[in-house]
Amino acid sequence: MFLRNTDVGAVFRFFVFLRASMDDSEKVQVGGQAVIEGVMMRSPEFVTVAVRKPDGNILLKKDRYTSWTKRFKVLGFPIIRGGVILIESMVLGIKALNFSGDVAITEEEKKKDPDKVPDKRSKLWTAGAVVLALGLGIGLFFFLPLLLTELMGVKSGLLFNLIDGIIRLIFFLVYLALISLWKEIRRIFEYHGAEHKSIFAYEEGKPLTVEGIRSFTTRHPRCGTSFLIVVMLVALVVFILLGKPQNWGDRFIRFLFIPVIGGISYEIIRLSGKKFGKKLAKVLVSPGLWLQKITTKEPDNSQLEVALVALNGALDRDVGADVEMFSG
Repeated sequence: MFLRNTDVGAVFRFFVFLRASMDDSEKVQVGGQAVIEGVMMRSPEFVTVAVRKPDGNILLKKDRYTSWTKRFKVLGFPIIRGGVILIESMVLGIKALNFSGDVAITEEEKKKDPDKVPDKRSKLWTAGAVVLALGLGIGLFFFLPLLLTELMGVKSGLLFNLIDGIIRLIFFLVYLALISLWKEIRRIFEYHGAEHKSIFAYEEGKPLTVEGIRSFTTRHPRCGTSFLIVVMLVALVVFILLGKPQNWGDRFIRFLFIPVIGGISYEIIRLSGKKFGKKLAKVLVSPGLWLQKITTKEPDNSQLEVALVALNGALDRDVGADVEMFSG
């Protein structure tokens, strides 16, 4: 059974940014995220979450959705949109994880006590755990490397920021390696692979069937893992330009630049889907593709089925008569 603390273990996924609206081609753009025993998909019009229930059936939650950048034009400007989409993706990701966790726990509770009403406070508990995990993530990947570098007594601003960036990257790699050992996280990584395969097949115009998508790779250039690596590299450059922090004010300014770093990183990743700048983007994204050997695993057929239900739902296509639709 997947426990709610799986949400904390999967915190890095909250920094995932969805691939929806990442290039200007005519094909409808779809992005996704793995959740507990399922997949979330997002298109310009819908957000869907498909979850494999403990009884083996697939439950689909489908909501019509308009991106913040579409609702408010100013939020769609370059650089600004990257930070906005990052925050929006985190919000949608938390909701999707809450839903998938509720499905798993509710089914287990029903088995033990059919008359028991699920505790609504569990959602607040999950949200609180997510907020705490995000705070710990920021502290681990931004504040702690800064503190350790300061303890070294480095005088040069350039060397200071290089060491700070290297420590941050090491922390990130160790973090990924450790959570990949967690059984529940490995399951999420398998659904992550299923999400990528289905999107690849859709982008290539292949049949959206289990057989049609199985041959595709689990590594996608516009994945959140690639995004995080680009964030690390962009942060290194930005912090070098800001110089060595001398006081708490300088440290605070570095934190204020995190949304800007996210925005710049978004634009770089966005170039990976265009001819212009494609070579540069490919170089920057390559480490992320390598890291996806850790963050994606080969899914089985049942996981591919879940990903396809989520994808077809996001595309407003038929998902099959045997799929349960969530109402509530």
